[in-house]
Amino acid sequence: MFPRPLAPVAVRGAEMGATSVRRAAVPARMRGGSGTMLLPSMLMFGVIVASSGLLLMIERGILAEVKPPPLHPPHGDLAWRSSGDTRAVASEDMDYQVLQDVRNRTVRTMCGQKNMPHSIWELSAGQRKTVLRHILVSDKYRFLYCYVPKVACSNWKRILKVLAGALENVNVKLKMDHKNDLVFLGDMKPDEISYRLKHYYKFIFVRDPMERLLSAYRNKFGEIKEYQLKYGVEIVKRYRKSPRKSTGDDVTFSEFLRYLLDEDAERMNEHWMPIYNLCQPCAVRYDFIGSYERLNVDANYILEHVQAPSFIRFPERQSWYKPVTRETLHYYLCNTQRGLIKELLPKYILDFSLFAYPLPNITSEFCRQ
Repeated sequence: MFPRPLAPVAVRGAEMGATSVRRAAVPARMRGGSGTMLLPSMLMFGVIVASSGLLLMIERGILAEVKPPPLHPPHGDLAWRSSGDTRAVASEDMDYQVLQDVRNRTVRTMCGQKNMPHSIWELSAGQRKTVLRHILVSDKYRFLYCYVPKVACSNWKRILKVLAGALENVNVKLKMDHKNDLVFLGDMKPDEISYRLKHYYKFIFVRDPMERLLSAYRNKFGEIKEYQLKYGVEIVKRYRKSPRKSTGDDVTFSEFLRYLLDEDAERMNEHWMPIYNLCQPCAVRYDFIGSYERLNVDANYILEHVQAPSFIRFPERQSWYKPVTRETLHYYLCNTQRGLIKELLPKYILDFSLFAYPLPNITSEFCRQ
């Protein structure tokens, strides 16, 4: 049902520029009792500028010599699983190590602000419930994984089930059960939670926010009847001027974005809730932030680090999976009202800034390509 993308484009391009901050989704921790912002707007502006500036510096190689200790050991210290043999990381991985450093520095700087939460116990009850029900536990291998829907979380759940002995191998063909045979941190007592947060290895995987939203839109409204009926029908009624009877499978991307714009970030469905709200990277100090863009490499690094059995490798992408390509994202963004995208960005600005993703380029020049 979705339109085919236009001709390929060469690159995603530079940042879009300043955005409107109307309806920005700001964590409750940043607000006072009267609703007054505790985090100054200038700080938010600074986050945007700093994030964009650092990415520009990476592109120009200015940070090539910056080598402070990252939050995880150098890649070369471990054996690699992607080919089944031990190999050294190629020199071209330097750019990615710089990106990791920028990401780590940004998280530390932002999360070091006075009004940001510094532990899960400083979160509101609702915020704490959300993050704890998204952190999966492996007591045998002593790690915590905060899963983010639409960032390969199903495959990570398969791995956790194999490590726990509930699944024979990661390639077993069966419908994923997202609850059974998994241990959630939220099911534990406060002292058990605190112990694991302090002593276990913690990691998260992130993805370009707009790409993740497009993936959720195409999957949920293009393939999943439950979501079409639960969310699609309501979206059509709410945002279509002359809505005819709809089964929710014809929601446009613009209508979906309008819906997100009007939703409270802390009450969103997990498939499009901002990563910040899902995993609270300020309240939980993650030891490793993996990238969807380097999924297999980063995933196998994690498996090596936690000393998982050598036969366990991150699953290959299923043949039926339809990835969001640069061309697909370009098509949808450039065929959506720019004002709508600009209004939505503040709701996901912490995901862009903390995880060093450039703001989407929707300039006329770029969209003509």
